[in-house]
Amino acid sequence: MFKNIDKRKLVSFLSFVLKHFYAFESLFYNCKNINYPKQKPVIFALWHAHQCALYANEDRGNLNVMISKSNDGDIIAAATEHVGIKVVRGSSKRSGASASLALLEKLEQGECAAITIDGPRGPFGVVKEGIINIAKLSQVPIVPMIWYSPSKWLLEFDTWDKFRFPFLGVKTIAVYGEPIYVKSDCSPEEAEEYRLNVENKLKDLYKYAQENFDELLKS
Repeated sequence: MFKNIDKRKLVSFLSFVLKHFYAFESLFYNCKNINYPKQKPVIFALWHAHQCALYANEDRGNLNVMISKSNDGDIIAAATEHVGIKVVRGSSKRSGASASLALLEKLEQGECAAITIDGPRGPFGVVKEGIINIAKLSQVPIVPMIWYSPSKWLLEFDTWDKFRFPFLGVKTIAVYGEPIYVKSDCSPEEAEEYRLNVENKLKDLYKYAQENFDELLKS
């Protein structure tokens, strides 16, 4: 449908539409934070599908998120910045080193970072080593976080990551795990253990949220 349209104009148009839609959606965003970390800075680790959970962050002005350098990334970055979250451009495949350095600089300045651990293209739910390397170099702890609601109005899209988007006013929770500290001198074998630990903590948190949603929402 868009094959004869200039890609730059299309990206610009979709960015405009999405950022204003997100601004409207944020008026109805309903998410309760559970065990939100008091210590700062931290590196939030979340699934790619749970990006919208970041709107619940209590200090969005000091939150930096890595978004890939792509047409899709341009659109998402415009919407992300519009709701007050800072953007660092890059991914594991494109400009990854420069983006990681930028995140490290932000962490050194006392700001937080958020990394979608299975992005930008999967496999779904598999933690990539980048977040472990950043935690190792920065000595800033990783805080796993998940986002959940049993409501059918937390829409699930037919994408590789099963992307979730909240319909107007749906009640959701964002649950945060305990900080995970990565040793500055950890070996490759230990780094793999940390990677698996983050992966398992995310799964455990999600199961916990599923089983205790009503109680957590009321707490």
